[in-house]
Amino acid sequence: MAVEKILVVDDEIDLQYVINQKFRKQIRNGQYEFHFAFNGLEALAKLIEVPDISIILSDINMPEMDGLTLLSKVRELKNPLLKTVICSAYGDMENIRTAMNRGAFDFVTKPVDFNDLEVTLEKTIGELNVVREGLAYHDKLLSIEHDLMVAREIQRAILPKSIPDLVWADIFGSMEAARQIGGDFYDFFLMDNHRLGFVVGDVSGKGIPAAIFMAVSRTLIRATGLKGMSPSECMNYVNHLLCTESVNSMFVTVFYGMIDKEDNTLHYVNAGHNPPLLLRHDGTTEIFPLTRNIVLGVHDGYEFISQSIPFHSEDMLVMYTDGVTEAFNEKLEEYGFETLHALLRNQVLDKKEVMKASDASEQTCRIITRDVARFAGDEEQSDDITVLVVKRK
Repeated sequence: MAVEKILVVDDEIDLQYVINQKFRKQIRNGQYEFHFAFNGLEALAKLIEVPDISIILSDINMPEMDGLTLLSKVRELKNPLLKTVICSAYGDMENIRTAMNRGAFDFVTKPVDFNDLEVTLEKTIGELNVVREGLAYHDKLLSIEHDLMVAREIQRAILPKSIPDLVWADIFGSMEAARQIGGDFYDFFLMDNHRLGFVVGDVSGKGIPAAIFMAVSRTLIRATGLKGMSPSECMNYVNHLLCTESVNSMFVTVFYGMIDKEDNTLHYVNAGHNPPLLLRHDGTTEIFPLTRNIVLGVHDGYEFISQSIPFHSEDMLVMYTDGVTEAFNEKLEEYGFETLHALLRNQVLDKKEVMKASDASEQTCRIITRDVARFAGDEEQSDDITVLVVKRK
């Protein structure tokens, strides 16, 4: 328990001896540490000399600067961890009232009843402890806000800065970060002149650790993918590195795909991620089947299995994170996969002006994010909402 430093301001010479005698047990036990001043001016100097004084016990009538003036000066300091107790003659209600109006926490009357003074000091310390807890909580909130800001900056920094201008594919991603940063990311990159790689992922955890793990995961996937490895080779290698370096049992779900325009094929690995939706040029939809692949970062040596499906001109692949399907409204109803599926059929696939548009991927992203926002209403967003759409031209 920290020692409470108490400044006694009074022009009575004998008071210092009396205080030290009456509170000798508390002084010996390290509960109280008393400092003394003979007037308000000396008290202000003492506050500079001993800045962590927490209680001022002050008389009102003193030479050079009285207690009421001292109170006004102390209030100007705006220090929530400094409380003042005023000593006043019994029945001097006018001065007591003035003192309380100027910010005194409490008062005792003269001649001082030291039992009453002890109770008053304990009550004042109790109030100080409440303020300290509040300030500590506030500092913790500020620290959390700072961590969230840093995490947002990391998340924002790793998103693609530009969209490749391709005559054979149209790709667009969007992410609306939640206040508590959910760890989503997406990326896309040209592997060569006929292969486009892309990934959408969701890291476990929150805050700066998740943001760093997210940045590492994205960087490893991009660097490995650019070497031209197959999706399964890429995931095997990235998984090994993440398992080797991972701390705090963090992991990441990933859908990693590669479109090869020469053979009109989509090669992909779904590592524990939400199943994408495929909108076919013939008006049909396909839901990607779940695979036995696990998330990245938990089992070193796991052999990921890639799959391949045809991906022709005017086909569209819609990827997303669980912030979409697990968005809630004020009735605690979940947006859900079926709602997303129906939206894509009604607002994208059945509307040729969207599917045929040169910016079909961007339009589809906007349609999804707007509908999720409409569904959620005023309910606070609890997770990142991330969508990545790629379409063959």
